[in-house]
Amino acid sequence: MKTRSRLIVTVLAATLAAGCATQPKPLQGDYSPATPRMAADSDMTGAAVRWGGRVIQVEPKENRTCFEMLATRLNSNARPYWASDETGGRFIACRSGFYDPAVFDTGREVTFIGRISGYESRKIGGYSYRFPLVEADVVYLWPVREQVDVITYPAPWPWWGYW
Repeated sequence: MKTRSRLIVTVLAATLAAGCATQPKPLQGDYSPATPRMAADSDMTGAAVRWGGRVIQVEPKENRTCFEMLATRLNSNARPYWASDETGGRFIACRSGFYDPAVFDTGREVTFIGRISGYESRKIGGYSYRFPLVEADVVYLWPVREQVDVITYPAPWPWWGYW
């Protein structure tokens, strides 16, 4: 009986822990592991990808909106991971409809799901860069991360005035 209770508690804990690390429903699935940098170096037209990063620029057009993105790897929730300065290149993702540049402001985190539809060369400063173009089926805007400074004090030592 005691062993069975432990097993139930262990299974329940594992299930709850797995539930905390799931991806939002629209971002679930299997996609190519290629990064935008890898796609820019070779022809991967037609590959299904899930890419994300930070918005550099939003370009509303007549019947669609295009996003120029600085790519990073995604964490287990498919959210862009920003613990380092390592980037995976740049890409342009487009989707039909209007996406307000005031909402998709520079620096906001977005994850896209779609297929690589081609490539476009643009200048970054004086450098010519080959951007993979993604026809996005999903545009997932992440909530703004609030930075909180936590101040902690060391545990009191016996000689700090406990007389």
